[in-house]
Parts: sequence; structure tokens; C-alpha cells
Amino acid sequence: MSTPRYPSLYQINTRVWLTARSRALGRAATLDDVPDEELDRLSSAGFDWIWLLSVWQTGAAGQRVSRANPEWRAEFAHTLPDLQESDIAGSGFAITGYSVSDTLGGDGALARFLARLRARGLRLMLDFVPNHTGLDHPWVAQHPEYYIPGTEDDLVREPANYTRVPRDGGDLVLAHGRDPYFPGWPDTLQLDYSNVATQEAMMAELLAVAGRCDGVRCDMAMLVLPDVFERTWGRRAPEFWPDATRRVRERQPDFCFMAEVYWDLEWTLQQQGFDYAYDKRLYDRLREGRAEPVREHLHAGLDYQDRVARFLENHDEPRAAATFHPDAHRAAAVVTFLAPGLRFFHQGQFEGCLKRISPHLVRGPEEPIDAVLSTFYERLLAVLRRPELRDGDWRLLPCGPAWGHNASWKHYVAYSWQLGGVHRLIVAVNASPVYSQCFVRLPFGDLAGSQWRLEDLIGEAVYTRDGGDLQTWGLFLDEPPWKAQVFTLAPAGRE
Repeated sequence: MSTPRYPSLYQINTRVWLTARSRALGRAATLDDVPDEELDRLSSAGFDWIWLLSVWQTGAAGQRVSRANPEWRAEFAHTLPDLQESDIAGSGFAITGYSVSDTLGGDGALARFLARLRARGLRLMLDFVPNHTGLDHPWVAQHPEYYIPGTEDDLVREPANYTRVPRDGGDLVLAHGRDPYFPGWPDTLQLDYSNVATQEAMMAELLAVAGRCDGVRCDMAMLVLPDVFERTWGRRAPEFWPDATRRVRERQPDFCFMAEVYWDLEWTLQQQGFDYAYDKRLYDRLREGRAEPVREHLHAGLDYQDRVARFLENHDEPRAAATFHPDAHRAAAVVTFLAPGLRFFHQGQFEGCLKRISPHLVRGPEEPIDAVLSTFYERLLAVLRRPELRDGDWRLLPCGPAWGHNASWKHYVAYSWQLGGVHRLIVAVNASPVYSQCFVRLPFGDLAGSQWRLEDLIGEAVYTRDGGDLQTWGLFLDEPPWKAQVFTLAPAGRE
């Protein structure tokens, strides 16, 4: 199964998805109950990847922590004002086993779902959580040496980072999973990557997961890097990812690894075998609402940019519709998803959902659809199905002053896309809250001597421009705040 140079991914909260399906059916739904029509819709929308969040087994101990934690419960109640205990199943990242939860239909239902996806040219991505397990993972009883141990003094000194674990052979004090900057996650236990046996056990888990899907999204992938692990735990760990990615690809050459990664470690993980790494930096700069840092970020080489996953929301981030003003949301979406890399969309994003759904919940709120935003995303997805956006060549375009000392040109972000000599697009965004003007310099050397037609694929504008002026001066833009345009460029009169 081939994939384009720049694919698109759609993230689905599996448990929430099936809870909604259960209400429609009047009984508990599994992956077998997802209708073929829904998969057809995802395929026709142009997605290449479906990421099913939270399909693996979780435990009763994690669920008890989720239900008892007052801070988490306050968040859950904000999401679901009619919150019920049954809505809180425990975090999908407090995994007790890499087998599909029986409530979702078990491993058999996942295998059938995968076959249905592949029949439509879709690939399946699942979670892999390298850093920690759930509290009641079988390894706690069978292999406690796989975990970071603590002492009674640790428990007294750092109660947020250590816990007492009851066992038939005697209680243990073990560390909660965490990163070096925040307290531990109380529904998890930290794996010890300085122990080679732990790494081999996790390697076996990864190989087993890889046999049931086409790719994995690796949760907080940077936490098991030797430098990060040592900074967190004071123990030096051997490298894990280079060997892990190599061994999986020995069996499945086209297998895909996507890293959730922060702290400017994206390039590091790309070099260790990851196909894609989260581009949180672009997201943060778009939230700042200034174009210049965005343009600076996009000057990176394509050896880096082709291998980042670009998003406006996911299960960890707030909803885009709640984060950005509607006009700024559309501008940010054009900048993000028409840049090179993996285009990463989230369930509910197209409808304008406002409430983030915690991975601890199995039910989401009912929210009205934002018709204007939904129409915008329909047009954007249609643009992303074009061949130049999937397999073409991208270029960041220089912008310059429209006249004199008018510095508003700095508010623009502009790209070109080209595939062969026929398919050409110009993307131009006034990524600011003020009216702005600029000339966008075009990279095409064959414009002079002809009239050229520019048609905005996400708006209504259609222009005819002289090719000599376009080649000499560039494309003049005089646009209101947050205006985003995606122009086709073709000789005037071409059918």
C-alpha cells in the first residue's frame, strides 16, 4: 500500500466513538459495529491514516485513581456537566496489557477493523506507551525489577512521585511515571530503562503491537532517551529507539513511527528512526498570533519539515475552536495544513467542538456543529486531496513591502506548491489582526507574456493578472485581518 509524500491522519477517541455508537444502537457497540459507510466517508475525505486512541486494556486500579482524583474530576465535570461514574474508565495511557479491550470487541474485532481499513486504502495507527504501565500491570507481580524502585524515605519526601504497591510477596515502593518537570502520573508506574531486561520486554511488546497495525504513535517518546531518563531518574539508560525502530522494520519495512515529543528533541527522534515527530513549536507560535516567528520556523530544511506532524489540536491540547478566534482559526489551519509534513487532524475539529475530552473519559458532550467552520474544513480537505499538495514541491515564498515604509508585509506567510509544469498553487495568509499589504515574490520563471488566472479554492475570489507584472513585482495582496487564500495559478482561458 503506497502513501503520498504528505499524508493526512485523523485521530479518533475510540471509546468515546463507540459510546456514541452504543447510544444509537441501544446496546454496547464494538469496532465491528462501525458501519462501512463511516469508513467510506473517512477514505473519501482524503485521509491516509486513522489513529485509534485508547484501544488497549486498562485496569481497575487506574480507574479508581481517575475517579478519586479531585483535580481530574473537576475537569471531567466541566466536560460533562451530567458526569456519571461509568463515564470515567481510567486513562487509556495507563495500560495493563497490549490486547484490545473486551469492551471494544477484543483482538478479533481490531483485526477485522484493520482489514476493512486496508480495503479502502487506509492505514491504522495505534498507541504505544514506552515510559510507564498501569498500576496493576502483570509485571508488577511477575517482574518488579522492570520498574524504578523507591524507598520509604522517597515515599515520605515525594509522595506525588512514589506509591506503595501491595503484592503477595510483600509490598513495594515504586515510582510513578513522570517527566522531569512535573509530578508523577498517579495511575502509572515508571519503567526502568537502565535495565536491559526492561528494554527487551518493551521491545517484545512493541513487536507484538506492530503485528496488529501499520504504525504507532509513541507517547512522550523523548522520556526514554538516555539524557532525559538520566536527568529524571539519575540512571543512565542505553539507547532504545534506534534498535526498536530497526527491529520492527526488519519485519515490516513500511511500518510508521510517530513521536509525541517536546523540548526541541524532534530532530533527535527523527534521527533515531521516527518517520514523524510532533511539531508543537509551530502550534505554539501560531497561538502567539505573530507571523514572523512562524516564517522563521518554516525556514527549516525539508529533511526536517517533511517528517513533522502538524496539528491545531489533539487529545492533549485544547480545542482549536476554543483557542483561536474564528478568523484566526481558519488562518492558522491554512498555515499548518498546507505546510509540508504529516497533516494531523482530530475528531471534532471540523465540527468546531469546544470541549476537550480527557483520555480518562468514555463519553463526550453533545455540542452543536459550527456550520461555517465545517464548510471551511470541507474546502480545506478538498484542497489537500489535490496532487500538488500530496506529492508536489513546496517552497516558502519571500514577501516584501507594498510601498515605502509599509512594514505590514511582515504579517504574511506565503507558500507555493508545484507538481510538474501544470499544477501550481499559491498560499497566502495575513496572519495578523490588522489590515496588511505586501508583494509575494513568485518562484515561476515562465509567467511573462501571458495573462494568468488566480482562483481562491477556499474563498470566492477570482483574479486575472499580467504575467510580466507577476514575474517582476510579485503578487500584490491587500487583505483584512487573518485572511487566508489558496490560489490556483493557470494561464487565463485554460479550461
